[in-house]
Amino acid sequence: MKPGSIVIGLLCLLCTLAVQADEPIVIKFSHVVAADTPKGKAAERFAQLAKEKTKGRVEVSVYPNSTLAGDKDEMQNLQLGAVQMLAPSLAKFGPLGVKEFEVFDLPYLFDDYDQLHRVTQGPVGQALLAKLADKGVLGLAFWDNGFKVMSANKPLHEVKDFRGQKMRIQSSKVLEAQMRALGADPQVIPFGEVYQALQTGVVDGTENPPSNLYTQKMYEVQKFVTDSNHGYLGYAVIVNKAFWDGLPADIRSALEEAMAEATVYANEIAKQENVEALAKVKASGKSEIIALTPEQKTAWKKALAPVHRKMEARVGKGLIQSIYQATGSDISKL
Repeated sequence: MKPGSIVIGLLCLLCTLAVQADEPIVIKFSHVVAADTPKGKAAERFAQLAKEKTKGRVEVSVYPNSTLAGDKDEMQNLQLGAVQMLAPSLAKFGPLGVKEFEVFDLPYLFDDYDQLHRVTQGPVGQALLAKLADKGVLGLAFWDNGFKVMSANKPLHEVKDFRGQKMRIQSSKVLEAQMRALGADPQVIPFGEVYQALQTGVVDGTENPPSNLYTQKMYEVQKFVTDSNHGYLGYAVIVNKAFWDGLPADIRSALEEAMAEATVYANEIAKQENVEALAKVKASGKSEIIALTPEQKTAWKKALAPVHRKMEARVGKGLIQSIYQATGSDISKL
């Protein structure tokens, strides 16, 4: 080969490498809910902040509504590196081998957001995220969805009203025990299939934060919604550990800043949009909103208190006690 050809070849190679070096790092962020939910909006805010703080060196592509991965396969896709980032609900970590996250499914564990954030933003929450590392997953943050309401095609005032009702739940032993304690028949159904299951009578009702109930149009096929606030639904934002560890240190630092800001936004918008969503459901006239009396709510709590004790062997008695200490609230004392 002529010397001139060698020089030209080297120059072409250098140009190619330069172009590749300028290409942004792509992060595929997959989730299963609608883009206009609190999680959907928070994911988009993180994408925007990531681009700004890395000066375009990172591009976060958000895939909502299970378009890239569904309930059943998203965690496996993350571990395999097919996607880099997820924000699964906390009930989904049991199958990964970290059953402790199911503690958040315990009914009436938190009375309000202040109690909740003492846990998710404190030492207990950080210790839980740290348990994911040996699964090839890194926990970055907790994002709120909100406190759940019950819906059904019959009014749910008293505990006895649940008897014989087929209630959709996420795959969680805690949620299964919760529904059984109420006398209902729990049915595990992927999130994306819930509307059809309600519409066709495969299940009679379900539980969700109002934002999910509204954006997924479940209220159109549910005659009653009980504003019970009986449980919490939240997410852990997680990333493939090998991918994250392979990022330049300055990129990781910028993304951590973006995540911290997106988390504040996520939690604020979740609280706001759940209030608005419940009002929209009421305004639609399709679902009647039921408010529990103090006596009815106390009866629900007493019926569900045994679930806390029953689940000690699964999620850890020490963990439950540490949450009681952090919140100052203990349902077992009712």
